Amino acid sequence: MYVEASYAKSKFFQELFSEHSRLSPTAMNNQQNPPNKIPLIAGIDEAGRGPLAGPVVAAAVILDPLQPIDGLADSKILSKLKRESLAKLIKAQALSWSIAVASVEEIDELNILQATLLAMQRAVNGLSIQPDEALVDGNQIPKLLIPTLAIIKGDSKIPAISAASIIAKVERDSLMLTYHQLHPHYSFHLHQGYGTKLHLAEIAQFGFLDIHRKSFNPLRSLLSQQRD
Repeated sequence: MYVEASYAKSKFFQELFSEHSRLSPTAMNNQQNPPNKIPLIAGIDEAGRGPLAGPVVAAAVILDPLQPIDGLADSKILSKLKRESLAKLIKAQALSWSIAVASVEEIDELNILQATLLAMQRAVNGLSIQPDEALVDGNQIPKLLIPTLAIIKGDSKIPAISAASIIAKVERDSLMLTYHQLHPHYSFHLHQGYGTKLHLAEIAQFGFLDIHRKSFNPLRSLLSQQRD
């Protein structure tokens, strides 16, 4: 399964993100960008690495420095209403944004880390504007054809990563709401597929769905017991 959306608009840059000048591998190498060319920097983050069900969603965002967005932060500390409000602003004002997923099948086949990096790669490839470099939340980077830097807790430090965190989270929550509507016995609108007591009780009562990650424990152990 593959989901992608993007929006872009072109503008002439007049200034660079000040916080990127220190962190940016491209900014350290003037041979890659002429002095008058301001690098396009994509922030990348994911949502849904930990749940027992549903895809992992990744987003890439190139913010417009001439239209700063107030309130950007790690999506996990924002309320649902705040995330949704900011997601609309990000999509309206960013120079480019893209959302992509790695499916449950890809997660079970590749493992969650490699599936997450694949979703991130797809998100960057889906941008309508080609970035000069990418900043990724965490300590792992996807395979990209541009300089890429991993930043631990980047979603709380770098606005572009915060923006990616927000739209990825909003997109995944929307997907899980759709799954709840398709499978109302599973409270995906409440636990978003995470391994809560409620979710585990629902699995015990109603069994597995195609969207459950069979490679994740305790599901893998339960399946093994059923086969024995």
